[in-house]
Amino acid sequence: MSRSVQVSFLSETPIENIDAVNTQVSSLFDSSTGEIVFQVPIKGFHFEKALMEEHFNENYMESAEFPNATLQGVVVDWESFSESESGDVSVSGELTIHGVTVSRTFEGNIRIEDGNYVIQSEFEVKTEDHQIDIPNLVRSQIAESIHVSVEGVLTPR
Repeated sequence: MSRSVQVSFLSETPIENIDAVNTQVSSLFDSSTGEIVFQVPIKGFHFEKALMEEHFNENYMESAEFPNATLQGVVVDWESFSESESGDVSVSGELTIHGVTVSRTFEGNIRIEDGNYVIQSEFEVKTEDHQIDIPNLVRSQIAESIHVSVEGVLTPR
């Protein structure tokens, strides 16, 4: 279990870059099966500009109605991953954002440090895949594909 996970994202366009960080993420990892779950509170994302944060929560993510994003998955071929090694892994599962669930496979890395699992992954999320509407007025300011980074330390109990 961990609350030492950080999720950040970047929407990069020629007009404006929008980035936010969330350190309120929780995760559960079963090292015997490779099953992993993340819960990301949408209101936990913080922006440089307060107005961006307000628009993100109210207009795009509708965080009052959809308060969390989640990933429920399993590390592919976990049974062949050795506790003494570190390396690239794939996680296959269900990603739910904005109330829409999509089956996905994510590439990442797990390394063992001081008995903890240190995880890292980067991937893209398309707004249309999760029915996140971007008004025409600001479409040129918000990328259709958002770059997401996940980093964390999972401590076995």
